[in-house]
Amino acid sequence: MGVNAMKVGMGVNAMKAGDRAARVLIVDDHPAVREGLGVWIARQPDLELCGEAAEVAQALALFDEASPDVVVVDLSLKGGDGIDLIKRIRARDDHARILVWSMYPETLYAERALRAGALGYINKQEPTGQIVEAIRCVLAGKMYLSGPLSERLLRAAVGRGEGPTGAPDESLTDRELEVFRLIGRGRTTAEVADELHLSIHTIETYRRRIKAKLGLRTAAELSSAATRWVLERG
Repeated sequence: MGVNAMKVGMGVNAMKAGDRAARVLIVDDHPAVREGLGVWIARQPDLELCGEAAEVAQALALFDEASPDVVVVDLSLKGGDGIDLIKRIRARDDHARILVWSMYPETLYAERALRAGALGYINKQEPTGQIVEAIRCVLAGKMYLSGPLSERLLRAAVGRGEGPTGAPDESLTDRELEVFRLIGRGRTTAEVADELHLSIHTIETYRRRIKAKLGLRTAAELSSAATRWVLERG
């Protein structure tokens, strides 16, 4: 098994006669990724694919239409980001079960995803078959976390975690971090506004807040810091 995780799977044989297969909605902006995961889901007698989406608006429409039992969400999406989608799904249904399947390391986004309402987080570097186990875990109402993340959250809960470092992923809000990430990818203010469906004025406000929180004085310093942060995290 590729990850030491805190998990409780349903198991393929746990499905009773007459039970319907659990409905899975996949939200990912890469067609090949959706197709690959869909193939794995189709092989499972207790799971069925009820829809695929590449962007936030499409995902919300399918969520309302298909009533999935679990939503598998990537964090990088067309027309928005996964953290925002998780919050919007939970606003529609506070019992929604959501699993994040992301290329980003859990140290960067897992805690934010959990605070937004996800029940689990698994990295795309793990074997594809492992996500099926994670899906079953979330369907059972259990959290799916790696061993290191579980320990980190436990240490934080008992007051033994590391103190704040002032790093962007600790000091910025979810939306500020998304703006910061896009700046680091070379997006202009207008391009960030277009991608996040926000006004240029709003993005300029976020830029000022980010500079203040990170102790940056100029646009050049902001761009340099954002670029370095993106490169360090792959």
